[in-house]
Amino acid sequence: KRTPANWYPDMSINMIPGVRDIRVKDLSSSFGDENDVVNNFSFRVIHESVKATAIIMHTFDTLESEVLTAITPLLPPIYTIGPLQLLEQNIPITHQLTSLRSNLLKEDKKCLEWLDMKEPNSVVYVNFGSVTVLTKQELIEFAWGLANCKHPFLWVIRPDIVIGEAAILPPEFTEETADRGMISGWCPQEQVLGHSSIGAFLTHSGWNSTMDTICSGVPIISWPFAGDQMINCRYSCFHWGIGMEMDKEVQRDKVEELVREVMEGDKGKKMKEKAMEWKKSAHESIKPGGSSYVNLDKVVKEVLAIKNLD
Repeated sequence: KRTPANWYPDMSINMIPGVRDIRVKDLSSSFGDENDVVNNFSFRVIHESVKATAIIMHTFDTLESEVLTAITPLLPPIYTIGPLQLLEQNIPITHQLTSLRSNLLKEDKKCLEWLDMKEPNSVVYVNFGSVTVLTKQELIEFAWGLANCKHPFLWVIRPDIVIGEAAILPPEFTEETADRGMISGWCPQEQVLGHSSIGAFLTHSGWNSTMDTICSGVPIISWPFAGDQMINCRYSCFHWGIGMEMDKEVQRDKVEELVREVMEGDKGKKMKEKAMEWKKSAHESIKPGGSSYVNLDKVVKEVLAIKNLD
């Protein structure tokens, strides 16, 4: 289907308030398709949002300052309260509230024990989230790219990650990587990314994963799949300087090249430095007096108070 998103993919777009230096291909692949269900749902949400008492966003001020400056006059009061995964750490857990975390799949925590045996910044963590699917050939190309880079890796492979069939890796790959690779069905991602052994994150650039990696100071290799993942990738790699973008067509040589660059190259060192800077900024935002800490307090005292009066 021909839509603006695939007419001129590299054409620059400079008409979105607060958004700079993005390309047509950084938008959803369904952009411009008036019959697309997700597009129409998004338009309805945007239309209704102007009627809201307040808008709460999972981000923090310094990360998206230009966008926030541009949209604040156009919308109801905006409260940035992210990263939520860091705010949670400041909330005392009582016997009534044992955890604020949630997961779609059961976590395999054995991977943390495996990571404990690895050297600092030596492991490539691979996880494409809970929705992204691969073709059988894409799975194989990723596998051999990881095998050929020779770095240890932790790869999350959901049972349904391959379209229409089981996710079966070549036995030659399993034999080749037995001493340096671990496959997991699902894992505690925040703990994994916060582990000292993790040196890079091969990701689909979903927003939760993007926030997780920023909180942990880990550089990324981004292979976006759909929705907002493309523009998350663009910002991560171009604006925030914490990653490298992978082409949509998966090739083992390119996977190997990007992994080696992030783990071993000069570009990778610079991305690690930027990632640590953003980590510091994220942690500062949730400290007492930080922007997200203050905004969460305002949500409780101002927004919820108004609703209670109603």
